[in-house]
Amino acid sequence: MFIQIIQGACTRQDEVHALLDEWRSDFSPSATGWLGGTYGFTDDDQLMAIVRFESREAAAANSDRPEQGAWAARLNALMDGPLEFHDCDDVTLLMDGGSDQAGFVQVIRGRVDDPDRLKAMLADATSLHEMRPDILGATLAIEPDGTFTETVAFASEDAARAGEQVEPPAEVRQELEYAMKDAKFYDLRNPWFA
Repeated sequence: MFIQIIQGACTRQDEVHALLDEWRSDFSPSATGWLGGTYGFTDDDQLMAIVRFESREAAAANSDRPEQGAWAARLNALMDGPLEFHDCDDVTLLMDGGSDQAGFVQVIRGRVDDPDRLKAMLADATSLHEMRPDILGATLAIEPDGTFTETVAFASEDAARAGEQVEPPAEVRQELEYAMKDAKFYDLRNPWFA
């Protein structure tokens, strides 16, 4: 799997939401290898789009389509500034990945010097789910320099906030402190999925 994270400042949220929905209805059927996406806006007007493809090659083939270029130009015209793109070939699904049933999604972006350590911490899905039953699923996408984007799906924000209050075991807390040391959290209170 390949994940592309698209992020940028956006105050024209209704128009961008409609344009992303248009892409899903008009362009996704012919986008070979497209698997889906998680979308939303933060309280400080950041668009976060986490888009999944079968492979980097499938994503590149989609980007090369003329109709995709024309659509992307329309999206850029609605943004408040340039979009950032983060491409990740190193993708891990946690508890079967995200969930289209999520009422709240948290996107966590950070950087680690040992991606395998981060993946090992998150590999024990059974223990993770026992400790945090509020998590419906997640994806972890890692860039070559160790920058990661974790997209975590929750039933609701209330469930997520209650789960945050649970004190993890000491060894888990140590690993969380390592992974989340300089991480930034993006709350998507009204996510949508495709």
